[in-house]
Amino acid sequence: MDFGCSDPGAWTDALSSYDKHMEFLNNPKLVELDKLYRTELPRSLHSRTPTAHITKNELNKVMEWKLTRGKWRPRLLSFVSSLDETSVKAASQKAFAALPDLKEAVNALSTLKGVGPATASAVLAAYDPHIAPFMSDEAMLAALGSSKEYTLKQYLVFAEKLQNKAKELNSKSHVKEGENGFFAASDIERALWSAAVGAKNVVDMPDGKGKTNLKENSQRKRRKS
Repeated sequence: MDFGCSDPGAWTDALSSYDKHMEFLNNPKLVELDKLYRTELPRSLHSRTPTAHITKNELNKVMEWKLTRGKWRPRLLSFVSSLDETSVKAASQKAFAALPDLKEAVNALSTLKGVGPATASAVLAAYDPHIAPFMSDEAMLAALGSSKEYTLKQYLVFAEKLQNKAKELNSKSHVKEGENGFFAASDIERALWSAAVGAKNVVDMPDGKGKTNLKENSQRKRRKS
């Protein structure tokens, strides 16, 4: 998915393929965790308003989702598992209250051992998907050209780019929040992830079909340029 694409329809197609491309990975555990992360967790977090916070068990699930969807790093999971409930509640409550100030919110969560900007972004995205997209490798590569620098500074640049892309697409579609077709920053991240996984699946197709498709796409692009 070309991040510079300004066609709402193309982004909608990529986003609508998210579940299908999730299935491509053939990981039932990830499908289960993703459902919890995208549907059950946001409801639970908002049910605790005005003192919204995440529990230690929920943070464990977020970390497990993040590592299963990306690169598995069991040491991070062990760090989060060792946290106490009080610290998790206090840090997350402070983070959610700080929004829309992403810098302050990420800093609040990063006081927890094992929680860096990427994990913090996953927690914040579950609470406020309009402001805080998840810092995934696939979306970072598409938006910034690199997925190697997982710092707060880089996350703030990344988040702003996805927020602006969402605003651009919503403006072109003339849709408002709550209407069908409205994009949040987190929708942009999921669309980029979906497109990246879908493209990899094409490359991995048997009998060279994927490579042929990519070659044909490349040729079409050269003819257009």
